[in-house]
Amino acid sequence: MATRRSRTIDARRPKRSDDDYLAVALALACRGLGNVWPNPAVGCVVVQPGRGDDGDLAGEAAGDLIVGRGWTQPGGRPHAETMALEQAGPKANGATAYVTLEPCAHHGQTPPCAEALITANIARVVMAAADPDSRVNGRGADMLRAAGIIVDWADSAAAEALNAGFLSTVNQGRPLVTLKLASTLDGRIALRSGESQWITGPQARARGHLLRAEHDAILVGIGTALLDDPELTCRLPGMLGRSPVRVVLDSRLRLPSDSRLARSAKSHPLWLLAAPEQNSDALAERGVEIIGVPLDGQGRIDLGTALAALSERGITRVLVEGGSGVTTAFLAAGLVDNLAWFRAPGLIGDDGLAAIGDLGVAALEKMPRFHRQRIETLGDDVLESYVHRA
Repeated sequence: MATRRSRTIDARRPKRSDDDYLAVALALACRGLGNVWPNPAVGCVVVQPGRGDDGDLAGEAAGDLIVGRGWTQPGGRPHAETMALEQAGPKANGATAYVTLEPCAHHGQTPPCAEALITANIARVVMAAADPDSRVNGRGADMLRAAGIIVDWADSAAAEALNAGFLSTVNQGRPLVTLKLASTLDGRIALRSGESQWITGPQARARGHLLRAEHDAILVGIGTALLDDPELTCRLPGMLGRSPVRVVLDSRLRLPSDSRLARSAKSHPLWLLAAPEQNSDALAERGVEIIGVPLDGQGRIDLGTALAALSERGITRVLVEGGSGVTTAFLAAGLVDNLAWFRAPGLIGDDGLAAIGDLGVAALEKMPRFHRQRIETLGDDVLESYVHRA
């Protein structure tokens, strides 16, 4: 007669909490950053509770099992929940779904994710952040509850930070702005002669390219575009396809049609923000999109309107790479949300150009202040990451 195999339980095994599984979902969501606009980057994990040999629930000791993982796919679809449920299949029955953002409740190009969770017979949903989109905004949670699914909320700070760009477009009508700087210890970005390559080393430059991949768009001023003739793509191995939309503030359309930016416009989108009356057949033939934006009192592109125009086109995260004039303008306008400052262990002094110009700070209490999040060591260089203190 067959005998039942005994199960050995390791009492020292730490029990996984809701926060542990949400951490996995957040890590999955990060894979979509810069690649899913206009949608948010969402992660989902489906966990089947452990069961004893007799079929009864036996908790973590009997082995909770992740049966499905998903994250928002390129272009915003399929959604994370759809991917995770497809992987889980029948094992989703009676499972718990951990989602970094409230499941959608409206019919768009695809059915609502809340409906998919109900159809899969999920027993419980733990979500980390509410979706302020007027088409969702609590409706996803209500739909789940109405179907008899237990809905729990977890700490939202990490999830809101991850999707700060999406939340900014919904709540403020503009994308999240990350300002990237690369300077010496004394805040110099180039010699007065114009020489700027290379202030930082290869590890820092590679990290900068990763930043590009994590943003929907990269923005520079026409001065930088003319001086450096950059490509503004992500040149990490295998990640050229993760290059962001290139955006240039070019009020008078001075970008040459034979520039590296213009020549690559058909393979990597290039948007020029110009005065409304400006047009260029030569640039248009290259595949460049020209977006008319009103000018401010100084005859420059109005930054607030420019960001709103990008938001209307679905951009949720913008990486501003300069130069000094654009950096100063964004800071002076109070439009910088995150600051990524690469510092090289060198000094230039008065022989160099300052990273930031006149901000019009008349008193110390008026200066822009940021909260430091972390410091990364990149060879001899460091990356300091900050969030603006509202």
